[in-house]
Amino acid sequence: MPQIEAVANPSACIAPAAPRVDLRTYYDALFDAHGTQNWWPGRSAFEGIVGAILTQNTSWTNVEPAIRNLHREKLLTPRAVETAFLARLARLIRSSGYFRQKAKKLKCFVHFLRSEYGGSLTRMFRTPTADLREKLLCVHGIAPETADSILFYAGEHPVFVVDAYTRRLLEWHALATPAQSYEQIRRLFEGSLPGDAPLYNEFHALIVRTGKEYCRTRNPCCSECPLHSFLPRAIQANL
Repeated sequence: MPQIEAVANPSACIAPAAPRVDLRTYYDALFDAHGTQNWWPGRSAFEGIVGAILTQNTSWTNVEPAIRNLHREKLLTPRAVETAFLARLARLIRSSGYFRQKAKKLKCFVHFLRSEYGGSLTRMFRTPTADLREKLLCVHGIAPETADSILFYAGEHPVFVVDAYTRRLLEWHALATPAQSYEQIRRLFEGSLPGDAPLYNEFHALIVRTGKEYCRTRNPCCSECPLHSFLPRAIQANL
């Protein structure tokens, strides 16, 4: 089946709205097509936090060598990161890009962890979700997506992580526009789904798979996507 060229702004194909959508129907369609993804990154809570910071502005493929380096050098504990020389830390995470800035961000996080929670991730993650999220957003280098990734993947708090795959899918389906903020899109998911961390994890993993296999920036395969029937008619007409 022929592929189509990407539309620079797919949501412009139809008049944007603020749809009331049951995103559970999207989840069900993806789950029926692909099943469980068995996806929960990180072998420990702290590794999940490190991964959330290192994956900023890059792909997980580039982060994996950095994580392996930190494992090899026994630098995947808060105390080890705090005591490591900044230059050494930066060198080990070079593959993740912006490595000097990310080394500083790791240092800032472990300083926050020690000053606020005595270095205990358990104590930190016992903090109510909204309160902890607000505190994380005050740490240098932690923006909303990173804060939510820390809460979700490291702490199993029920927050939905909005990434580029998520935004692209919603824009294709005219459920969001480029002008909408991260917070607006996060609330769309959390308002349409029960606050259940395993459900959020599975849905996000399915969205990532959809983004890689079908909802691509270049040459998307909309006609083969399990969500094809959910596309607005105006967009389907251009396929």
